[in-house]
Amino acid sequence: MAGAITHDRPSAAEGRQGRPLIVTEDVELLDDLLRLCAAAGARPEVHHGVPQGRGRWEAAPLVLVGDDAARRLRGAARRRGVVLVGKNQDDSGVWQRAVEIGADHVLMLPDGEQWLVDRIADVAEGVGRPALTVGVIGGRGGAGASTLACALAVTSARQGTRTLLVDADPLGGGLDVLLGGESADGLRWPAFAASRGRVGGGALEESLPELHSLRVLSWDRGDAVAVPPQAVRAVLAAGRRRGGAVVVDLPRRIDEGVAEALAQLDLGLLVVPAELRAVAAASRVASAFGMVLRDLRVAVRGPYAPGLDDQEVARLLGLPLAGEVPTEAAPPDGGKPPGGVPRGPLARFCEGFWERVAVRGEAT
Repeated sequence: MAGAITHDRPSAAEGRQGRPLIVTEDVELLDDLLRLCAAAGARPEVHHGVPQGRGRWEAAPLVLVGDDAARRLRGAARRRGVVLVGKNQDDSGVWQRAVEIGADHVLMLPDGEQWLVDRIADVAEGVGRPALTVGVIGGRGGAGASTLACALAVTSARQGTRTLLVDADPLGGGLDVLLGGESADGLRWPAFAASRGRVGGGALEESLPELHSLRVLSWDRGDAVAVPPQAVRAVLAAGRRRGGAVVVDLPRRIDEGVAEALAQLDLGLLVVPAELRAVAAASRVASAFGMVLRDLRVAVRGPYAPGLDDQEVARLLGLPLAGEVPTEAAPPDGGKPPGGVPRGPLARFCEGFWERVAVRGEAT
């Protein structure tokens, strides 16, 4: 069981990495809390009361108070991030003690173990603002969605933003190939097929191939064409907790795994060539994705068919216009990824996109 008590004051330690603080003299409860901290990858400080030393109580990002120690904290400075932990499910007085010490939550073990592990892991990872997460979808086959997804990620990384590029289309040929890194060391999607619950953000980042200053989660050359939706949810959530930007290359169909990805997007870009058949095909894609994705915009790619321009394509689809995606010839040496030429037209489009979403308050 876990319950919340609402407070309005912000925490000075919120979003910062640090060691959780455990306050208890209950040996059995302490063993449980140490076990849960170990499962979350955190090394706590342990005290019997308010720790001595200026600022140590206030600076701890999370305080786990055993129910046995609540009376010793009644005079402590009020702060956020305090969890009162007990084991007696029938003790109605625990809520009064929580109010007396200014606790945000009351949690009973063993029922609340998973919630507590997740909360401790947030502290261990220094969770702050989640990554701006953008999905890219082709309005029809060959629309250039994968190219744009790579270009957006490459541009974001070049600007110094922590960036993760996720290939959510197992039939797309592999974004690592498009980036020239199919032989790069690191894990691919099948390695995460058994993931459940919480995946460590730092561990995920370190396990993936690093290409062009960004991390890439793609498919291997095996026969796997799907991972369970629970794994998609866990992996994307881990990537978002690291902050920065996450770009997801999506297929043109919605299955359970894609639905999990869509649920974590901040916005989607539908890439549509400016021709009537492509607009007709994109209309069906927009209808399906628009029912799940709250913010879907159209990115139009030329050349334009007679009577069409980017505004008209957006009007026909009933979507906001994200802009015109320029075509860009591949460099003669073939050594640059999409968007890899800093002053090229595709890179400039991507820079403008990131600037616009930042102005709208969707990124830091």
